[in-house]
Amino acid sequence: MRTEAFAYDLPPELIAQEPATPRDASRLLAVDRATGKMQHRHFADLPALLRPGDLLVANDSRVIPARLHARKPSGGRVEILLLTPVAPLVWDCLVGGKRVRPGLVLAIEKTDGITATVEIETDAGGRRLRFSAPLASFWEEAGEMPLPPYIHRQLQEPERYQTVYARQKGSAAAPTAGLHFTPTLMAQLQQKGIELAYVTLHVGLDTFRPIKETEIEAHQIHSEWLHLSAATAAVLNRARSAGRRIIAVGTTTTRVLESVTHPEALSAPTALLPWPTEIPPEGRDGVFRPAQGWTRLYIRPGFQFRGVDVLITNFHLPRSTLLLLVAAFAGKPLMDEVYRVAIEERYRFYSFGDACLFL
Repeated sequence: MRTEAFAYDLPPELIAQEPATPRDASRLLAVDRATGKMQHRHFADLPALLRPGDLLVANDSRVIPARLHARKPSGGRVEILLLTPVAPLVWDCLVGGKRVRPGLVLAIEKTDGITATVEIETDAGGRRLRFSAPLASFWEEAGEMPLPPYIHRQLQEPERYQTVYARQKGSAAAPTAGLHFTPTLMAQLQQKGIELAYVTLHVGLDTFRPIKETEIEAHQIHSEWLHLSAATAAVLNRARSAGRRIIAVGTTTTRVLESVTHPEALSAPTALLPWPTEIPPEGRDGVFRPAQGWTRLYIRPGFQFRGVDVLITNFHLPRSTLLLLVAAFAGKPLMDEVYRVAIEERYRFYSFGDACLFL
């Protein structure tokens, strides 16, 4: 399938530069996948659009201060963007600066002598850096919140780029569908009888990169680290056995739920954890298995969903793997119509933008 089929023209003024206040004041385009009917609502209306007994699953990853500044021995400045941990002191990073070659030692600014040594140039054009101390010991003081390149305004409150339930540090970008939730809204969902559960997927910046290949099948998906506990797997399996809907908050949650029900997408080491004892061998086809490790699941049109019944998501960049995931879930003709309507109705797009609910 040609990548150009997933291009669209977006007026620049529809790219949201700051989050809605309050969070749940953002707009919500509710779409019935069976009929194509659309409702223009607000995110605060979500409890009215869901059913008692639904299971809402969200990604509790927390964005780390992943942008660091450093200097070369010559004094030249370098910007480092942390992407993926490879070993306790080793990270794959994007590095902005000239002649950042293997062997170069960078001095991290705002630290007491901490350095990063360039080990190799990565296949994606980044650099693998070995730090002289664990990042967790200095990134709160030395690091900055990494905002996507299409956001040009400085964020006055860094916590607005975190979900209210963010707990597990590790993402280079926020799981943005969750930014619309408030503690009050989550309490209202529970009062209606909607159960909440959490998974973890640490978001990498590759998620924002457009697909450059002519055909989408030629694209190489990036890996992201996930964790789904045995307790959460049991909650998911009980909901599935009872015929209750599983609602994924965002494409990142969707990748977790579909990865653990498509185990071929998981990569060693320690990708799969033991089956819950209550799941007999004859009943393990298509159920949720606890997992911890890396996923390379590439969801595109034709994908067979096993774990997600309803999707809450923002409006995504053209030619992106996130847009392909939405097309796979909603069907491309419906997705195209949803995006046409959203642009016509002046919805706000991307990370700080409005949301869409595919029922």
